[in-house]
Amino acid sequence: MAIGAMFGDIFKSLFKRPVTELYPFQRKPAPEHLRGKLIWDPGKCSGCQLCIKDCPANAIELIVLDKVAKKFVMRYHEDRCTFCAQCVQSCRFGCLQMSSQEWELAQLERKPFEVYYGKDEDVQFLLERAARAETGDAECGA
Repeated sequence: MAIGAMFGDIFKSLFKRPVTELYPFQRKPAPEHLRGKLIWDPGKCSGCQLCIKDCPANAIELIVLDKVAKKFVMRYHEDRCTFCAQCVQSCRFGCLQMSSQEWELAQLERKPFEVYYGKDEDVQFLLERAARAETGDAECGA
């Protein structure tokens, strides 16, 4: 009896189309309330760091360059983020949101998962300062 039922299922499935989707070739629109990549608006940020305190994955770092002049750079670690949107809910100034357009975040290397948000000159200054610190550490170790 069990073998007969099995053969019935096999013959039924032989004539059905596959239910899998050809994803990279046939794309569907993203769901309306999808939580994708974190987006930060530095113009609205006050530097209160509530988003950092409430992030369960420690995926957000706010680097303060000048608090009086509101010069901040946010380092966002996409590979750590759980996309829970707790940081978005905690932000009192509405400077954080989860993108519904940028959600395909797969990469071959780890480096692209570290995203810097802020004014271009502030981000450049921070990266140059980090590069100088690395070369300074290398020279001291030699």
